[in-house]
Amino acid sequence: MSFLESITVGDRHSCPARINARPGNVKLVGLSRDQSMPAYVAMLRGINVSGHKLIKMEDLRALCGDLGFRDVETYVQSGNIVLQDSLENPTIISKRIGAKIIESFGFEVPVIVRTSKEMRNVISDNPFSKENGIDSSKLHVTFLSEIVQETSLEKLAELSTSPDRFHPAPREIYVYCPSGYGRTKLSNVGIEKALSVTATTRNWKTTNKLLEMVSKI
Repeated sequence: MSFLESITVGDRHSCPARINARPGNVKLVGLSRDQSMPAYVAMLRGINVSGHKLIKMEDLRALCGDLGFRDVETYVQSGNIVLQDSLENPTIISKRIGAKIIESFGFEVPVIVRTSKEMRNVISDNPFSKENGIDSSKLHVTFLSEIVQETSLEKLAELSTSPDRFHPAPREIYVYCPSGYGRTKLSNVGIEKALSVTATTRNWKTTNKLLEMVSKI
């Protein structure tokens, strides 16, 4: 698929959208940047999978524009958004996006939000990335909707089987799956059942890309 340098998206604000040279990275240009305004990453859970909960990225960007978010960008089709907003409350941003998705598309989608600082910490705190011989293509980060109790993590240990490994952080689980993520029991569903939280997972490449994007706004 070829990517044009620029297109115009006919959203409700008639804002031009620019597709950057890198595939999957689309930027909605409308309201100007405000360096003093907080920047966030919003990650949707379970959209565009096997024909279910379909949301086009241009529609997702328009939705965020309708909510008044600034400098909105999306990355790939799994539902990754970077944005600016004057609110310094990720929970409210998550609820607003989730409610607008229900209103616009008629189905519920969990939305997990992290600040730019939190994303930097996610990258720097990954213990697996500091080990020798780690294949970064087998690294994943599972983002959790809330902090889990240490007692709940015991259930996660029971779920993990060799050669898969995991390392818990307060609101993330670092997962290393040498045989591939598709074969691990440490999936979103497995982690959600074990910890009684909502979870969404991104591979290491996507996690780094989202940090790069949110650091630029």
